[in-house]
Amino acid sequence: MTASSLTPNFQGLGVAGLESRRSEELAALITKYGGVPFVAPSMREVPVEDNAAAFNFADQLLSGKLDGVIFMTGVGTRALVETLQSRYNRDQLVTALGNVTTVSRGAKPAKALRELGVPITMMVPEPNTWREILQELDENPRSFSLPGSRIAVQEYGATNTALLEELRKRGAEVLPVPVYRWALPEDLKPMLRVLEAITDGRARVVLFTNGVQVDHALQVAAQHNMRERLLEAFRSCAICSVGPTCTEALHRNKIGVDLEASPPKMGVLVLDAAKEAAGILEKKKAGDRATLSVPTSGATAAVRISPPPEPDTRRDLVRESLLMKACRREPTARTPIWLMRQAGRFMKEYRELRAKVPFLKLCKDPDLVAEVTVMAAQKLKVDAAIIFADLLLIVEPLGFALEYDKGEGPVVTPVVRESPDVGRLLRTAPADSLEYVFEAIRKARAALPARLPLIGFAGAPFTLASYLIEGGASKTFRYTKTLMYRDAGAWRDLMTQLGDRLAEYVNGQIRAGADAVQIFDSWVGCLGPEDYREYVLPYSRRMFEQIQPGAPLIHFGLGTGPFLEDLRRAGGDVIGLDFRVELDEAWRRVGYDVGVQGNLDPTVLFGDRAFLRQRVQRILAQANGRPGHIFNLGHGVLPDTPEENVLALVEMVHELSERRAGA
Repeated sequence: MTASSLTPNFQGLGVAGLESRRSEELAALITKYGGVPFVAPSMREVPVEDNAAAFNFADQLLSGKLDGVIFMTGVGTRALVETLQSRYNRDQLVTALGNVTTVSRGAKPAKALRELGVPITMMVPEPNTWREILQELDENPRSFSLPGSRIAVQEYGATNTALLEELRKRGAEVLPVPVYRWALPEDLKPMLRVLEAITDGRARVVLFTNGVQVDHALQVAAQHNMRERLLEAFRSCAICSVGPTCTEALHRNKIGVDLEASPPKMGVLVLDAAKEAAGILEKKKAGDRATLSVPTSGATAAVRISPPPEPDTRRDLVRESLLMKACRREPTARTPIWLMRQAGRFMKEYRELRAKVPFLKLCKDPDLVAEVTVMAAQKLKVDAAIIFADLLLIVEPLGFALEYDKGEGPVVTPVVRESPDVGRLLRTAPADSLEYVFEAIRKARAALPARLPLIGFAGAPFTLASYLIEGGASKTFRYTKTLMYRDAGAWRDLMTQLGDRLAEYVNGQIRAGADAVQIFDSWVGCLGPEDYREYVLPYSRRMFEQIQPGAPLIHFGLGTGPFLEDLRRAGGDVIGLDFRVELDEAWRRVGYDVGVQGNLDPTVLFGDRAFLRQRVQRILAQANGRPGHIFNLGHGVLPDTPEENVLALVEMVHELSERRAGA
């Protein structure tokens, strides 16, 4: 046992922390134990605006449709009640909560519930992770039986996808209730100073008190072209985690953990780190990666040491691809390009296949889907493949019939026109009947080169709702707008259900191997800005918030020029631009803290090569070499497009963007 483990003292080491709520307290503790603090907030709480999910939760709670509620945080519990009090009577809410099973994730939500006068049915023990929540529920079936139950989960900052999935696997219908989300600080300078202290060696000990801090640190580092330097610096630092959930976030980002506090509290973390940091650094300096001895004295004897996770070679390779780096707004050697509908009727091979196989049959054959997906990517030499599928495959698990008429247009039956029709939506999880999509993704991912990303995709709630209401495509969207304007309750229920199912569908694609996902809101351009903000934005944002982190999300809408800023507010790491906006002005409007994709008019591909080259140069000039641009069309490749022009487009983007990078 080293001397440092006997006496809690950092011995003058620089200690970095990214704590937000208690940053001053953390800095004081570091100083108390002989360290030099480098502390700055890495996140801020942003209330979920237009919180349709919260009001839907209240409606279901007050009408007796819920069996239980899991409260995850004290701050979130108080914020939820405060939000609901703007529309509902507080005493009625408290009475309704007293009639369902209430599960408190530890002492903080329990304190908030006691302040409200809400009885607590189950208290989740430390370390208060989602695993302890499940264990508590599994071990107390008499208090609460999950199969067939409807249970709400008060979320905090980010969706805990693993918890929601496990609850559903146990037969529960889950209602996520986001109250606030984590955003980066408005002023990033203090956080950057902390990251620079780590990369230049002034801070040799790093304390993580929240998993979101990990993601935000890497996100900001990527924005400032220092991500790899930061990861390299972490390898020689003493990395200290507050608990299992935080450790999972570090491991997810391929960062080894040298010390984990137990119990998972900030004060315990600082004390344990002060005891062990010097010894950890000595071993790292000597190149000894062996597990450190566990302290045996004091109240914090249980410290678990976690080695770095095994490398995932394919994930590491695809992470460094042009597309994935552009999604993170990192500099790239040239501008990546892929095309919407890059596997389509303009390709001879696709036409030959479709002459033999009907469209829906093709979509449901994983082997053929993988073949078409890989063939298109390799033939066009694009920088990403996109899985061959259809936006409407998800309608069948929801209880609707889908077919394509002779003109290839979709027909959905029966239509949704009134409130009772919304009740017909089946509440089945997409994974139960869309396994053929996930299997196609697995097969395509296995057949593609390791460095080539595979993009999954899904529709957005509004576009899917419009198909269900109109029964197919529409020019006026008369029935969609009629339901939207006349029956707010039915619209809210429909959009909430569709958003939740779509998020599950996207998560299934990510688990199957999709490296990024594009969300298509193809028909939302039929709305004006005010209608988008009121009737679409809350539900799209709810969907984005439920998608598990890790895979970049591209948000594309057709005709969204009048409300691009609101489209960006709904979510997405990259905003897809159609051909009706100027790329440079659109990027300025949505903000340079997101990437952009686009935006060549597809009909330009019918012109001659000189004209095509001129338009490609114009778009690249508008992007001006700024990291985060992905070249694409402003909509899909049209069926009769000359195939040789599509091939020429890809070559031009590669050539001209390389020339700009070397200029």
